[in-house]
Amino acid sequence: MNLTRWSARLPGTQRRSAVPAARAKVGDPARADAADPATAPQDAGSGTAPDADPEGTRQAPGSPAGQATGPVPTAGGAVTDEPSVTGVLSRLPALIAVTHGPAHRVDFVNDAYTEVFGARTTGAPARDALPELDELGLLPLMDQVHRSGKPRTVKARKVVGGDDRSPAKPGYFTFTCTPVRAGDPDPERRGVLVFAADVTDQVHSAERLRESERRLHETAVTLQRSLLPQELEQPDDLRVAATYQPGGTDAAVGGDWYDVITLGAGRTALVIGDVMGRGVRAAAVMGQLRTAVRAYARLDLPPHEVIQLLDGLASEIDATQIATCVYAVHDPSEGRLSYATAGHLPILIRDPDGTVRRADEPTGPPLGTGGWIHTSGSVALGPGCTAVLYTDGLIERRGEDIDVGVDALMSALSGATGAPQVICDRLMRALGVTSEHDDDVAVLVLQYPDRTGSEAELFRNASLELLGGVEAAPRARAFASGVLASWRFPVELRDLGVLAASELVANSLKHGTPPMRLRLRRTDRRLIIEVTDGDDHLPRRRRAEPGDEAGRGISIIATVASSWGSRRTPGGGKAVWCEFALPG
Repeated sequence: MNLTRWSARLPGTQRRSAVPAARAKVGDPARADAADPATAPQDAGSGTAPDADPEGTRQAPGSPAGQATGPVPTAGGAVTDEPSVTGVLSRLPALIAVTHGPAHRVDFVNDAYTEVFGARTTGAPARDALPELDELGLLPLMDQVHRSGKPRTVKARKVVGGDDRSPAKPGYFTFTCTPVRAGDPDPERRGVLVFAADVTDQVHSAERLRESERRLHETAVTLQRSLLPQELEQPDDLRVAATYQPGGTDAAVGGDWYDVITLGAGRTALVIGDVMGRGVRAAAVMGQLRTAVRAYARLDLPPHEVIQLLDGLASEIDATQIATCVYAVHDPSEGRLSYATAGHLPILIRDPDGTVRRADEPTGPPLGTGGWIHTSGSVALGPGCTAVLYTDGLIERRGEDIDVGVDALMSALSGATGAPQVICDRLMRALGVTSEHDDDVAVLVLQYPDRTGSEAELFRNASLELLGGVEAAPRARAFASGVLASWRFPVELRDLGVLAASELVANSLKHGTPPMRLRLRRTDRRLIIEVTDGDDHLPRRRRAEPGDEAGRGISIIATVASSWGSRRTPGGGKAVWCEFALPG
């Protein structure tokens, strides 16, 4: 950079073209250097400071630094207002210091420098004369610049600033150390120009921006979590846990979601899904789909019918949004997990011996595509088994096939034991998911415990095939009475259970078709009575008129039981059930 050219264009100075050619011969050191080819400034592209005469920038040792030179006399005795190099440097708002030699003896500091750090003297090594450079860790950097002849920069160093004589406000400066006379073989003639630009405003702006982004990210995560279950329902027969990890550090919320829904009669629905993309729109679609799933689940529909309804709803909400989902229902009486998938990743199941299976058939396209008839699949999930539902953020990596991620998850699951929450955490660690992960991750783990000993006494099953027509009713009452007595229920609960079983069996004998079955089941929290038959017409509760001889059975059950319901069974037919909460 040619500072002489700068000075010719500073406000209040004469244009160089207007100065007589004779002025180039005067004793101004800066102009003499400009006329002397041996000391002419190096090209600005070389990255070095101007090769000014030492006498043009150095001041007498021990004299105050940073004083600008005054008017410069010419050979004819005239005076010009054009400043010298030191004058130009002194007027710059940036902090500037010039040193020479391996010890970095101070030649010059400008006015801006002294305003921040106080008055400084020249001639002494920078370690003594400019202690602030040592505190900022710049002396080793200056050594590198002096040896290599290449400029170095450190950004946004915090400067406490000032001394007793010249206090100043703290600030941030970016320091650039540029070599002077980098090609001179004499190390004493080589020097370093320290240039510091005040970046305090930029640093504070960046800090405010980071703080704003942090608050926005926290708000986004809070919004996302508020759309997810605040607390998972805990079924009687299953142990369930879930983990959600928001992706990235930006303020955009994701569309991953999950839920656990108790359906009654010991059955539990589990759902996990992913709305593609990020932002409020994806979160809004996710919230609507999750609400719809809970509503459809209350109808106790088969998994494929729930997915079919969601498919139509997704296209109505936003045809441009792609969403995947898997909906599964666990029935402890059957020991199976039935499910339907819309473009989602396969459910993984770990058997008690550590073998991991994939439940990936059948599957269908993502929600909202329309024109597809979804079907349900079923897989065994007996005592001691663990199932994992997850979103693609857990296994998908750039540059890798997604099957590689699924295989890695299966390998991690095969060795993962413990409680569901422990398994969630282990899978997240095994797949390398951290707070810096670039995609949202949701994991839902369910276990069907293998209960033994005294705990097994709290989970019992008994069933009776209803054969022989109307004479099956007294056999059903006797069977229910004996089973409930053997389970040591209180007399009042036993009588209500026998009444409910009698009404359900009578309703099935009158309106249903074979095969018929009475099933009694107890958990640690409730008694469940269920009757299945081959007719698929679901009963409804209705108000019976005083003169009616029928129509009161369901009303009686609804009155004495804690809850009741009905559903169609996969093979055709229906199941009608009721529950009683156990005392204590």
